[in-house]
Amino acid sequence: MPIDRTFNRTSSMTPASAAGLPGHLAPLSDATRRLARAWLLLGIAALAIAGLFAILLVLARAPGMGAFFPTQDFFRTALVVHVDQSVLIWFLAFAGVLWSSGAFAPSRTGAPHRAAFFSATLGCVVIAAAPFLGAGDPLLNNYVPVLRHPLFHAGLGLFGAGMLLQVLLALRTAVATPLVWLERPADLAVLTAALATLVAMAALAWTWAHLDRWEGQAYFEFLFWGPGHVLQFAYTQLMLAAWLALAAALALPLRASPRVIGGLVLLGVLPLLAVPVIYLLHAVDTAEARAAFTGLMQWGGGLAAVPVGLLVVLGLVQRHGAWPRDARPPRNALAASLLLFAVGGALGMAISGLNTVIPAHYHGSIVGVTLALMGLTYHLLPRLGFAPPPPRLAAWQPWVYATGQLLHVGGLAVSGAMGIQRKTAGTAQGLDTLGAKAAMGVMGLGGLLAVIGGILFVVAVIVAVRRRFRA
Repeated sequence: MPIDRTFNRTSSMTPASAAGLPGHLAPLSDATRRLARAWLLLGIAALAIAGLFAILLVLARAPGMGAFFPTQDFFRTALVVHVDQSVLIWFLAFAGVLWSSGAFAPSRTGAPHRAAFFSATLGCVVIAAAPFLGAGDPLLNNYVPVLRHPLFHAGLGLFGAGMLLQVLLALRTAVATPLVWLERPADLAVLTAALATLVAMAALAWTWAHLDRWEGQAYFEFLFWGPGHVLQFAYTQLMLAAWLALAAALALPLRASPRVIGGLVLLGVLPLLAVPVIYLLHAVDTAEARAAFTGLMQWGGGLAAVPVGLLVVLGLVQRHGAWPRDARPPRNALAASLLLFAVGGALGMAISGLNTVIPAHYHGSIVGVTLALMGLTYHLLPRLGFAPPPPRLAAWQPWVYATGQLLHVGGLAVSGAMGIQRKTAGTAQGLDTLGAKAAMGVMGLGGLLAVIGGILFVVAVIVAVRRRFRA
């Protein structure tokens, strides 16, 4: 049973449904449903692949396991694939779900929609298979780490081409759809996520065209620095869409009108107007450009997330009455997302130096986005023609995942305060004191618990999919 049928309460405050994703209640055509399902399953597959590599990552960093993973290249290769699958591919594949359904559902699907999906899928497969087909030489540049090998580069290119086509198709539908976007904040968040993704791709093209043709980590660091920062705005807008859609599905009372919330959502992409200015003022491979993009994210990344998040938190607090069983999975995922994103933001203000506080910060923020999308997945499964997820499993999964990530983030943060450097493993970490070993031990324990939470999510979705196909 869809969650929406279990909630029908009145409130003197603005009903959350007015601020939700309007298309999530509208009937979907069979072709649109198949397309959205395909994008969702691609995202779930990317998460599953990332989870397999995460197990190896956690084991490689845990104290006493260095003898089993004697080379830094093993750790770094696994880290490259894990990051690209769990962030880049998972987030944008889920965006493909929203960019092909609801208010963005095309009147008819055709060859361009299939080409976008198949290109992105092939890219995902190539990226995952590349390490087993000879791709090595990992480079841990920020945002989109790479294996310096033509096969891996081809995989990134295929995925990027598929997402670019899907973004353009979504924007074409949005332009042709007579919607009052400020009255539909969740749809507006999906639309602005598409616009931010397009800006990131334009930034990538500009950077590539203006970089000297030289190899090495510095090249890829500069190549993805600006576009990577812009992508963080796209991810945040996707999270806002999930928060607002879940608030609508859970009938949370939000103390603001849809227009006010829509205005807050627009604040989330307002800083991107500075992107062309940065490129006009600074060469792409300069410290000034790097500092400008860093400042853009530091000062602009929370403009929408903070006030919208506070509205949703207040809605959760003020929501009275017992929660129906099938509402608990998205409710728990929403609460856990708000918590992790807040922790990640707080740690971002504590960054000083190149230590493990940095991964503690982005693990908190990124996992906040992931949990929001997990919760929205639970809500959308019946809408896409699948069975609901197993209620008890899906209700516990967000807290297992969030608890593991809090331990993981806490261990990294404490280790960073002790001077442990990021992007190292085994003996290279310099775990010379009992405190440092204990902190990284907590990190390892939390990481394994988070992996279990991620596996539980994949299992819950698989069960829902299998039940639908058996029906």
